[in-house]
Amino acid sequence: MSGRGKGRFLMDVLALATAQITAYYLIRYLIRSVDPDHKTRATLDRQSSAVLSRLTSHDLSAETLTRFEKTILTEVVAPEDIAVSFADVGGLDHIIEDLRESVIFPLTQPHFFSANRSLLSAPKGVLLYGPPGCGKTMLAKALAKESRACFINLHISTLTEKYYGDSNKIVAAVFSLARKLQPCIIFIDEIDAVLRQRRSDDHEASHMVKAEFMTLWDGLLSSSADGVPEQIMVLGATNRLADIDEAILRRMPKKFAINLPDRVSRRRILSLILSETKLSPTFSMDKLVEETAGLSGSDLKECCREAAMAPVKEYLRQTRAAGVDVEELKAENLRGLENGDFWKVPGGVRRKTRQELDLLQVKEFLEQQLERVDDYDDLGEMKRLPEAEAVE
Repeated sequence: MSGRGKGRFLMDVLALATAQITAYYLIRYLIRSVDPDHKTRATLDRQSSAVLSRLTSHDLSAETLTRFEKTILTEVVAPEDIAVSFADVGGLDHIIEDLRESVIFPLTQPHFFSANRSLLSAPKGVLLYGPPGCGKTMLAKALAKESRACFINLHISTLTEKYYGDSNKIVAAVFSLARKLQPCIIFIDEIDAVLRQRRSDDHEASHMVKAEFMTLWDGLLSSSADGVPEQIMVLGATNRLADIDEAILRRMPKKFAINLPDRVSRRRILSLILSETKLSPTFSMDKLVEETAGLSGSDLKECCREAAMAPVKEYLRQTRAAGVDVEELKAENLRGLENGDFWKVPGGVRRKTRQELDLLQVKEFLEQQLERVDDYDDLGEMKRLPEAEAVE
């Protein structure tokens, strides 16, 4: 082959290679332009990589995770990123102690409790129930913080996929990722909205998600190869206990009622909330505890926040009237908080009336009776129990 022929051959090879490379990138661009999920997947990769960079105690890489596990990974909160501890939770000392003994220790020390695995292992599920604003979500965060466990804060929107069958794969990814991150807590706030009572008129997709969740949940406590139980727990919170499916309740043997705080609990909560607030020498904690009867923990915090603004507003009005520049304002010039600063904001938190307090007492009594009914198989057996005892 002459020199001219070799040159033409090389030019043809170069042109063919250039055409193929151009075609590759052109087709790739066209596929991306028509793919509606391309930007979503790119965002998901960035978010999952950011979460993995914080999970330094786990040997995980993005290449070992499926697309659905990456979706769940964006819901993971590392224990060091949680700012709430048991010390920040007021009025629930008896529940906190029970959680330490029956949940945290078996979850974090499986080797110690493996002597009798069938009885001493951590419960497969824990349910926190009670009125809104009483600290269920806060207690769940503190539980994850104290146990040093990864916290999967599972949202309802995460389980919802537009393609048929993808929701089931998301549920499967929840448990597969939890095994890789153990010790791990899967937290579902408002669990009644996700795993509510199954009915014949349920949508097929919703029914399949519930069935998949319960099927995978049953295998959570299967021991590993060395006989140590898996360090995974499902934690739920709800204020509509009756709406949860019975099969789900059976999978959550530990149930804690987070009720409205009593007098002692209110004092503890108010002391925590007002610990960094300047108080007047005439401030009476006993009077405030008495006035806040029937309020939830979140109501107490909002009530204190509204009252704490009263000295600030008063100081701003005085300085504005005196023509003082805003930059010259000093926090130490604020007066202390007084009992009269509470209940002043129109439309804010208000005190419960005597009728409302009586209704709350009746409601609490009925809930206690319902808890007693749950100790039996059904209501009929409970009704027959006194008769059986009388016959004996």
